Amino acid sequence: MSVQIQHLVEQIDVRKDEVIDLLKKLIEFKTPAPPARNTKDAQTFVADFLRERGFSVDMWDVYPNDPNVVGVLKGSDADHFNSLIINGHIDVAEVSEEEEWELDPFTPIVKNGVVIGRGAADMKGGLAGALFAIQLLHEAGIELPGSLLFQSVIGEEVGEAGTLECCNRGYKADFAVVVDTSDLHIQGQGGVITGWITVKSTQTFHDATRRQMIHAGGKLFGASTIEKMTKIIQGLQELERHWAVTKSYPGFLPGTNTINPAVIEGGRHAAFIADECRLWITVHYYPNESYEQIIKEIEKHIRHVASADPWLRENLPTFEWGGKSMIVDRGEIFPSLEIDPNHSGVKKLAAAHHAVLQENVVVDVSPTVTDGGWLGEAGIPTAIYGPGNLQNAHAVNEQVSIEQLIEYTKVMVTFIYEWCHTQKA
Repeated sequence: MSVQIQHLVEQIDVRKDEVIDLLKKLIEFKTPAPPARNTKDAQTFVADFLRERGFSVDMWDVYPNDPNVVGVLKGSDADHFNSLIINGHIDVAEVSEEEEWELDPFTPIVKNGVVIGRGAADMKGGLAGALFAIQLLHEAGIELPGSLLFQSVIGEEVGEAGTLECCNRGYKADFAVVVDTSDLHIQGQGGVITGWITVKSTQTFHDATRRQMIHAGGKLFGASTIEKMTKIIQGLQELERHWAVTKSYPGFLPGTNTINPAVIEGGRHAAFIADECRLWITVHYYPNESYEQIIKEIEKHIRHVASADPWLRENLPTFEWGGKSMIVDRGEIFPSLEIDPNHSGVKKLAAAHHAVLQENVVVDVSPTVTDGGWLGEAGIPTAIYGPGNLQNAHAVNEQVSIEQLIEYTKVMVTFIYEWCHTQKA
């Protein structure tokens, strides 16, 4: 660690109240999703913060009142030195009226070595620490030769993938750090995709015809789509068990790749045979798999299940996968993220962690999902690294350790400096 960076790291201890105040300010912006459409004020604050520290800022609406913010600090020798994306989401988990918080969830409390408030762990702590690291570099007059991009995105909590919109807008870098909840582990992740499976009859029958379609001699070729969907569910359970036996990934417990039948909707009225039934499923898969691959496996298996049933093979189930929003179209995709522990960005981040904490970083996989998969899918080597733990994410009296927040800020100022001072491979 250079003398210059060592001085900045030491300043963080002296100025830790400023880090805490920045986190408190971010928590005070009420940005729960759902309901969403409430991040403009918070994003304006982030945009102004970045502009005041030399960044050019791109701010655009992904949804009304839900803008993305991307700040770009062009490196002094950007063609020859590494660029970095720091990525985090400004939205936080919803708060229900029944939750018994110590105080209002958006009135942060500092006590017993923690900051309490919605988003403290997931993930305004990560945003605050990274922003303060940027502030320190700016105040010190440090000119980075490599470019630094800061992405504050919307919609992660409801699958609206503000990060995907950044990728589609053309933002790239040599490495990216998603500063989401990881307990200061460097992590990859599995993926998640939701899907709707629909069983639909071409005809609608009165309830009084049921005897004719289920008993001998009835001569009516019909079925309840709700009853037929039970066969689809059984087929999904068989595939889920097969995956648990045949698939694995280091760091995940066996059977983590699950197929959850989350919601079922069917029928129109008690006086009719159900002529349509829809099943909403959530699928978790491993970091070395893609959602395209998973879709093919599920559809192939369910079509085999349907082919064994006389009615279903004449009325094949249909599939709708993913979606852009759990609010708008009731669907989402979180691509998986596999990290290479030998990538130079991962090594530099691990070295910064060791330099600050005097211990080796844990490199593993997150049991949940973040926007990191979108960056990885865009061809950007990416790792998840942030303060806070999942026991507190989305929890009543959500909190983050101040000690860990300060450690994280120290690591980030060190890593930003080192990575953006490293020549491109």
